[in-house]
Amino acid sequence: MRIDVAATLTIWSPTPATALLQVAVADPVAEQLTVLSGGAPVEAEEFDAEGARVHRLRLNEGDTTITYSASAQTGGAPRKVTPAEWAVAVRPSRYCPSDQLEGFATTEFDRDMPRADLVAAVADWVHRRLIYTFGASRPVDTAVDTLLAGQGVCRDYAHLTITLLRALEIPARLVAVYAPGLSPMDFHAVVEADIDGTWCVVDSTRLAPASSLVRICSGRDAADTAFLSLFGRIAEFRTMNVTATTAGPLPLPDDAPFPLP
Repeated sequence: MRIDVAATLTIWSPTPATALLQVAVADPVAEQLTVLSGGAPVEAEEFDAEGARVHRLRLNEGDTTITYSASAQTGGAPRKVTPAEWAVAVRPSRYCPSDQLEGFATTEFDRDMPRADLVAAVADWVHRRLIYTFGASRPVDTAVDTLLAGQGVCRDYAHLTITLLRALEIPARLVAVYAPGLSPMDFHAVVEADIDGTWCVVDSTRLAPASSLVRICSGRDAADTAFLSLFGRIAEFRTMNVTATTAGPLPLPDDAPFPLP
């Protein structure tokens, strides 16, 4: 299945600033990135950083418009879990303090279940436990805050799912994706878990079909996968528009773990 994606971001800064951008598809068929800053084109410096294609931008004073578009093809070989990825994905992280929920997770879930069934059970539990609510969470909220609040958006669902899986000694990580069928359209956050040595995705929000997701990047949590990081004392992120479309019909959202190429 061919997926076409696009993103437009606008930024304003009274002085020169630096931005780190993570919106590029991991494995595009074709793509284009243009940056117009302070009325002049800006070249993006691309480098790889632990599961992400990062573009570093030197922004000029004034308005900046970033436009990205790409085509990608779903399908492909599943991603195998490397020993280094396993080690990172089983540890606590900033937004996923799994060491704080080990006792809770052991009480709520049967560790002796087959791995795929246990991953699906955790994702289903988070789906039932939380209410999807825009504006309900703060950028600094951890999975524990989300559990206590009982509500959040996709990154909060992902953080709680990851935290519970790690508390059960299942390596898990956050994946930023383009998600055809998501409404309202935005960048989306889902979870990859280690199932028998293969990274398999689950989406506790169930807002988009897993089989049509397009990978952007992966990381320990949202600190590693932010679509934009600004380094300038008063640089401001202004607007964003994201699209992800397919030519054919979309499958229904699913709850079974799915290998995401």
